[in-house]
Amino acid sequence: MKLHLAALLPLFLLAPATGVFAQDAASLQKEITELKEGQKAIQQELEEIKQLLQQRVAAPRPAQPALPTALDTTGILVKGDPNAPLTIVEFTDMQCPFCSRYAENTFPKIDDEYIKTGKVRYIVEDFPLESIHPNAFRAAEATHCAAEQKRGWDMHDRLFANQQKLTKEDLSAHAAALGLDTAKFQACLESDRYAADIRKEMAAGQSSGVNGTPTFLLGVAGAQPDRMKPQRMLSGALEFSAFKSALDDLTAKQQAKKD
Repeated sequence: MKLHLAALLPLFLLAPATGVFAQDAASLQKEITELKEGQKAIQQELEEIKQLLQQRVAAPRPAQPALPTALDTTGILVKGDPNAPLTIVEFTDMQCPFCSRYAENTFPKIDDEYIKTGKVRYIVEDFPLESIHPNAFRAAEATHCAAEQKRGWDMHDRLFANQQKLTKEDLSAHAAALGLDTAKFQACLESDRYAADIRKEMAAGQSSGVNGTPTFLLGVAGAQPDRMKPQRMLSGALEFSAFKSALDDLTAKQQAKKD
């Protein structure tokens, strides 16, 4: 049987073209999926802003109370030299997208320039906004339970990187992924033994004027161990420059007192 060249030519053209089209389709589908995920994250943030604004309209924000003269700085998530001249206490919510943004973009720079160099001691306190983040309190308990196995910071980072997966079942999966003793972790989580500690941290934040997350109290070491004297409050997923300005200003004031 003889085939004419004219009859074969379309087959040669079609074969590679089909492969190219398949690759293009796969790439396009990937881009569409990424766009949808980005859109979902933006919608979540917009919805949170809407809810916060509605709450503030319904209940006008009270006058900012004076900063406390002393604040307890004991906690499960602590970094830095205990004798560092400055202290930062962060009040956070594990389901808060702004807290996650800060943890990803700003905190690493603070860690490199101020914590690792011995200039700042850093403490994370829990402040779950239960009215808009139903999984936040249990996620906070998960970090405490992970801290029992010396993996509190690892759980903290993992939960912020997976904020869409904070159900009870998800938390157990995160513990397994971190290589924790899952039986001990699950028993801890179900016991609610850290609920009172979290409520205490929330109360300390509220008495200090914290009403959203993330909120930061910057200050100097107190007269007693594990105490700080707050000097300034910062709120929101701020850029590193805002913290640098505040911290350098506090350092200059402390140096002036010594001179």
